[in-house]
Amino acid sequence: MSVPAYSALVLAGGSARRFGGADKGLQLLAGRPLIAHALDALAAQTPAPAEILISANRHLDVYAGFGHPVLTDSLPGFQGPLAGLAEGLAHARHDWLVTMPCDVARLPADFVARLFAERQGDKTDAVIACDAHSLHPTLALLNRRVLPQLLEFLSGDSRRLRDWLAGLHTREAFFTESFPNLNTPEALAALETGPR
Repeated sequence: MSVPAYSALVLAGGSARRFGGADKGLQLLAGRPLIAHALDALAAQTPAPAEILISANRHLDVYAGFGHPVLTDSLPGFQGPLAGLAEGLAHARHDWLVTMPCDVARLPADFVARLFAERQGDKTDAVIACDAHSLHPTLALLNRRVLPQLLEFLSGDSRRLRDWLAGLHTREAFFTESFPNLNTPEALAALETGPR
């Protein structure tokens, strides 16, 4: 199956409350910031993204140093991943946008190809990754046509990603590999000291 040219977005714009407010994308794993691991995981995809964007709201000069466009939320006050997704969809040059949070430091090399394999032509708005443990709504493939629905959703009170996805034509891509969730210092330390 051929994969069209696509854009990719790394979400690093959250408030990181579980890290005590520290910028999660800049926390170190094996001596390198999480954002660097995420960018490596995207670059290793077959095929690699034609464009990579970074969603960030702090330390913009540091993120810009990784060599990719940095997008900040138009909505104030750290309103969650939906705000970052809206910016990514608005700025992506390609019809399909692959998204991942900065705290997923590793991806299968065929991650993107497997997301695309689950599409059903124009019927699919989004493909969401899942593993044996849970659904991972920020590990996704989104079509740019969903931006108007997202902006309308953001005009309301909810900021729950799953609530927005419930209104789209979505499919799931199942992965036998698990996606480590590095959203606490303890989880990051466990991966750092665990088996490679």
